[in-house]
Amino acid sequence: MRLLIFLAAILLLPAMGPWKDCEGANACTLQDRSYHVKLPDDWDGETTLPVLLHFHGWGRQGDLIIKHRRISGATRRRGVLLVAPNGNGRSWDFWGGRSDDVEFAAAVIENVAAQYPIDRKQIYVSGYSYGAAMAWRYVCENGDSVAALLAVSGSLRQDEACPQAPREVRHVHGFADNVMGFPMGPGGDETYPVALWRQQFGCQQGQKLAPWGAVDFLTFDRRVWTDCADGHKVTLDLHPGGHFIPHGWIGWQLDQLMGRVPRYP
Repeated sequence: MRLLIFLAAILLLPAMGPWKDCEGANACTLQDRSYHVKLPDDWDGETTLPVLLHFHGWGRQGDLIIKHRRISGATRRRGVLLVAPNGNGRSWDFWGGRSDDVEFAAAVIENVAAQYPIDRKQIYVSGYSYGAAMAWRYVCENGDSVAALLAVSGSLRQDEACPQAPREVRHVHGFADNVMGFPMGPGGDETYPVALWRQQFGCQQGQKLAPWGAVDFLTFDRRVWTDCADGHKVTLDLHPGGHFIPHGWIGWQLDQLMGRVPRYP
């Protein structure tokens, strides 16, 4: 009996350790690097968890992400495990292909999976600004197992070739962005911010939906492409504002992707 109790305790250690030792502001270490995790408010310690892997913006770290109302505030209320890697030098290597940061972030997911019961079919990848560009880079190189890319105000060159891709892409960008400027296409093509994915997925004409907003003071124009090959989908939300994470945008996308009625916050 003592042996059985001892073995049970050993088996439980991996599941008990993370939220006691490195959850929240306390970083989890992975070799010579680190990341942060934030659990949902109502997690029972057993239920399988969807994951949002979020890349911070330039000059930031994951400890900000797990406190951010427009990021952590969304995941905590929706039963989603937030994972926020820390970039070397508070930035990311995304400009060219074969980024070491892709390998690091993939290792973070595996490290998290060894500690938490994650849902491999619901791994979402997001980022803001430089972090959004890094999220694009991640799914470009390692996206075949990613359910959706949720990118805010940052992307890659639209003429790149991506060896992998997520099942769905959702991107939001402001016309007045003066940090990572709106990537307007030839002839004033406003759909150009997602041209890479539309071409790779073989999407057709697409359609413009009615304006929508999670809050009263910000309205999005939404374009969707649901006629792409192999069930891929692309969504582009445009707004008149600048370089910021729109209120409610991340939570709204998670609700829709998980088959729920969108709500704020």
